[in-house]
Amino acid sequence: MRRRTVLPSHHDDTEKGGGKPPQSRLCFLATLCVMFWVLIFYFHFSVLASDPEGQPVAVATEARIARDDLPFPVPDRVSNPALATEARISRDDLPLPVPDRVSDPALASPAIASDSEPPPVTTPKKEEEPPAVVHLEDAPPKEYPFQRALKTAENESDPCGGRYIYVHELPPRFNDDMLRECQRLSLWTNMCKFMSNDGLGPPLDNEDGVFSSTGWHATNQFAVDVIFGNRMKQYECLTKDSSIAAAVFVPFYAGFDVARYLWGYNISMRDAASHDLVDWLRKRPEWDVMGGRDHFLVGGRIAWDFRRLTDEESDWGNKLLFMPAAKNMSMLVVESSPWSANDFAVPYPTYFHPAKDADVFVWQDRMRNLERPWLFSFAGAPRPGDPMSIRGQLIDQCRTSNFCKLLECDLGESKCHSPSAIMKMFQSSLFCLQPQGDSYTRRSAFDSMLAGCVPVFFHPGSAYVQYTWHLPKNYTRYSVFIPEGGVRKGNVSIEGILRSIHPDVVKKMREEVINLIPRVIYADPRSKLETLKDAFDVSVGAIINKVTQMRRDIVSNSEDKDFIEENSWKYALLEEGQRTIGPHEWDPFFSKPKDKGADSSNSSVGAAKNSWKIEQGDQN
Repeated sequence: MRRRTVLPSHHDDTEKGGGKPPQSRLCFLATLCVMFWVLIFYFHFSVLASDPEGQPVAVATEARIARDDLPFPVPDRVSNPALATEARISRDDLPLPVPDRVSDPALASPAIASDSEPPPVTTPKKEEEPPAVVHLEDAPPKEYPFQRALKTAENESDPCGGRYIYVHELPPRFNDDMLRECQRLSLWTNMCKFMSNDGLGPPLDNEDGVFSSTGWHATNQFAVDVIFGNRMKQYECLTKDSSIAAAVFVPFYAGFDVARYLWGYNISMRDAASHDLVDWLRKRPEWDVMGGRDHFLVGGRIAWDFRRLTDEESDWGNKLLFMPAAKNMSMLVVESSPWSANDFAVPYPTYFHPAKDADVFVWQDRMRNLERPWLFSFAGAPRPGDPMSIRGQLIDQCRTSNFCKLLECDLGESKCHSPSAIMKMFQSSLFCLQPQGDSYTRRSAFDSMLAGCVPVFFHPGSAYVQYTWHLPKNYTRYSVFIPEGGVRKGNVSIEGILRSIHPDVVKKMREEVINLIPRVIYADPRSKLETLKDAFDVSVGAIINKVTQMRRDIVSNSEDKDFIEENSWKYALLEEGQRTIGPHEWDPFFSKPKDKGADSSNSSVGAAKNSWKIEQGDQN
């Protein structure tokens, strides 16, 4: 430490000053104190105020002490720097009060750290650029593994753009092995003869001249699995590159699988192939793209055969459509559940399977020019054990009418099992009655439309909420709807309603039915229609549209979060672009019982069991 210079005594000062009084020591100390604080203020306002990272100094405007206001002169700067460090004094020695802190928080400065130590001198830093602000709209969009498939639809030079299908190469136990054991596919019928001609069955004789020259086969109504699979082999836009596929097809014969174990087998056996299939699929990289939501398969039976509600051995069917992974896939069945979102109805196969467009055109012209002497007709049997069935009332009304042709099937008449006899009756009728079968739907509805006969439905579940891909949503264009409640009560005359329809309207409806024929038949799998779309083409196109829209909704984050699965039948009736549903006139027809979250009622399960009567050859 530097030693302080020894100051002369007062006596010496008096002598050297020529007798003048000595300078007061107190004044000297006060001067040192003032210079010290002036130095503090100088560093505070001149140096620290320029620091860009320091907080704003409001003291410069509101707490600045002007040097002119002091009661004594203040030099511009301290001539001796040593005084800044060695002549420290406390605030109490100043001749004017110094507040402890500025009352306004805005005036506070972090530059003063303590009462005794001067603030450190900081070097001004170079002003830094503010961080860039990233806006959400400028962020790169999220990439999805299916976006390459979406982009193929934008390639106008590619005729298959947006239409590619990838087909899984399943082990043969899921398909071909079942055909090799075709005698086991049904307890009632030897299905082997129906597997001939790629699933179309043997050709039909045309002794009565009811059919056209080619394309007619004795097709089993549950043969959609193999017919669809063979048609897929002829699809023009198959690909081995799953990354560009608009959808993924699973060639599992689900209908044949469940058929062979329905009677006399435990639930483990009935579910075995379904579990095996799901395990196989989940190990494939194609599954990971959307968790199976872009996959579809065919089960050529009614949905209730795949919707076992419990694990009771006495319960019906397997539970393929209740398996969590399988619920992500779309399943094509001949009758769907109105309350479920993962099964979709496709037409029952008819007897007609044209090989080229000309075969269809010839048949359509023939149906337009036929004479139809009967106002309406019905082929079927009563259901005396079902109090809700109206078949008995329809048969009674037909018997008492001079305008109705009846083909009763409960008397063992072989004509009910004859495709020729059935088609001949439909061809001679303007209207064909189509009440519920053992379940909602009947193959007979499509046979009648193939014959150019206007179908009459009594329940919306028989067609209107089922085949929305293949039939117009405006059902009045091609059919007549008579609610079954009035028929059941006996206060509705079928003949009276049908005779009240103007002949011009009937002709227009029949033309609509004839124009729909290509969409409700399956072409010969061994060939390909040139321009017409058959039931297979319509179904594949609908699946592609469904998957494509789902993918676009995922990319745009616009998936319908308010979707109510129990109202699936209502969504199927919405026009394109619509998403909002509400009360509907058909709500009473689909009041679903809330039984342990079940997907069907006991009557539906019973209908599934009774449907096997039809497999024995009935048209009832």
